[in-house]
Amino acid sequence: MMGLPFSILPAEIDESLVKQTNPAKLTAELAVKKVEKVIEVMSDRIPKWICGADTVIALDDKVFGKPATREEAATMLRKLSGKQHKVVTSIALYSGLSKKIDCNTASCSVTFAELTEEEIEWYLDTNEWQGVAGAYRIQELASCFITQIRGSPSTVAGLPLNLFYAMLRSNGYPYGATLNRE
Repeated sequence: MMGLPFSILPAEIDESLVKQTNPAKLTAELAVKKVEKVIEVMSDRIPKWICGADTVIALDDKVFGKPATREEAATMLRKLSGKQHKVVTSIALYSGLSKKIDCNTASCSVTFAELTEEEIEWYLDTNEWQGVAGAYRIQELASCFITQIRGSPSTVAGLPLNLFYAMLRSNGYPYGATLNRE
């Protein structure tokens, strides 16, 4: 059994304090703030690696974060219906080796099929819209609404794996050396 050489810790930050409207700058600022929050909370035992990520949806110069209510989620889904939108995810990576935070951003475009009111209500009933940008999760039932993706699906899911891998590699992550093998 292989164990992960890191832990996943939630870093709750007040996203409403960030007033940035540019999707790439917004997600980068939030991802860095999440890493800084973990460093603050764990100041006496900072891990060697900390990763923070944030994702938003952009459509017609409007940024969609996480809907607060079912009604807000329904409005977002109606606006995404039948349209192409941009998904922007930033990753902030703290390296205990350099004591620095590296931050990079990936984006892709997603096209939704036309959704009926019945489909929107069905999806809202699943509660998958809660806690996610744009009110949908690509890795779950909303995948049936997506007609096209240009870019990495992992960017839409909230962790662009190719970007994360490149960041780890460029920051000296010791592949294989720290995995627990039992």
